[in-house]
Amino acid sequence: MGGGMTAGSQDVVVAIDGGNSKTDVLIVSRDGRVLGQSRGPGASPQNIGVDGSVQALEKLVLEALRGAGLPAERPFATHTSAYLAGLDFPREEEILHAALAARGWSDTLIVGNDTLALLRAGSSDGTGVAVVCGAGINGAGVSADGREHRFPALGKISGDWGGGYRLGEEALWWAVRAEDGRGPGTALQAAVTAHFQASSVLDVVQRLHFQDLHSDSIHGLCPLLFAVAADGDEVAQDVVDRFVEEVALLVSVILRRLELTEEAPEVILGGGVLTGVGAQVIAEIERRCLKVAPQASIQVVDVAPVVGAALFALDTIGASTAAKASLKAATKRV
Repeated sequence: MGGGMTAGSQDVVVAIDGGNSKTDVLIVSRDGRVLGQSRGPGASPQNIGVDGSVQALEKLVLEALRGAGLPAERPFATHTSAYLAGLDFPREEEILHAALAARGWSDTLIVGNDTLALLRAGSSDGTGVAVVCGAGINGAGVSADGREHRFPALGKISGDWGGGYRLGEEALWWAVRAEDGRGPGTALQAAVTAHFQASSVLDVVQRLHFQDLHSDSIHGLCPLLFAVAADGDEVAQDVVDRFVEEVALLVSVILRRLELTEEAPEVILGGGVLTGVGAQVIAEIERRCLKVAPQASIQVVDVAPVVGAALFALDTIGASTAAKASLKAATKRV
């Protein structure tokens, strides 16, 4: 792919992390410096199609190149590392790989599921277990001998429960039932009403039904759910407890399938939901995980998953350990 390296392109890589709600792109030098970056909306091919995904990604790559002061002459880089939500099966990876390869961004290209980028970003060497929870939820694991265990993340048809949108739906569901008498009283009723500056929860339902409110706004109820639970509301806490169990279950199944229960695996938690919950929620997830693998270390990722995509790229081109350490240090969240 590509027509040979251009001046400067041989010393940079393109890194992409594309979730359901946002996409990040980095242009990184061989020595681990971030030269340019861009951010845009979600570009999962499952959501906007392969052509739409490629067009959205190229726009962001060109924007990041401009920020780096690099020419938009193909190939842009020596390698592209693209990790996106919606690549749940080999066929999906193959289709996107072919479509991106045709764009000629770089001489080599690897595509994969975004959960693997989270694992590479948070762990010391790319092995262990990662659970991502943003708009959706998913888990993946990689053992030291290279074996992988993953789940498709297709919503209810693939057994998923607990993404940010679903948690927001649960908050609304319980608020509706509290207001109309079909369910127990809960502080979610008043919280949901106030969140949307509505006269009642029924008013919120009507606005959603008639599309005066976009359905995506339901995702915004997820932080509210955790806040109400933290204040002691039993209904909200029951939902949070189920979420904690789901995250721990993803971790536990992967640990068992990869035979890591007697090892000391790194367990990385990330995504907008898991990075935003309180310390008590993380502590409970940790407690449950340690029952399965007592020597495991559980941590919330402290760099953006796109850094994992960049680390994969630096791995591929044989960059130094110092370059990779420099990239992680420079991009660590304060």
